[in-house]
Amino acid sequence: MTTPSIFALIEKDEHIETAARALKAIAHPLRLKILCVLGDGEVCVQDIVDAVGTSQSNISQHLAILRDKGVLQTRKDANRVYYRVVDQRTLQLIGLMREVFCSDR
Repeated sequence: MTTPSIFALIEKDEHIETAARALKAIAHPLRLKILCVLGDGEVCVQDIVDAVGTSQSNISQHLAILRDKGVLQTRKDANRVYYRVVDQRTLQLIGLMREVFCSDR
């Protein structure tokens, strides 16, 4: 038995749809930056705003998109909302992109 090529086609339509949805959600530069700030932790909106350097309303719009696409989950604590990445595969994808695009080669 041979191991499948990393370039083998994704066989199930549901996997294609899941991958396409995840890629669409993170394809915007600001959303990708937000996900890099979150990493595998939990971060409140104000800390994301401070790290990314844009307005809270702009961040909130992009957080809503990521939440609606199922990429992020929220937790409310008093008057703060905390966000975290839901799916481990999204974190793996971001880690891979960091390796590929951010290394000094």
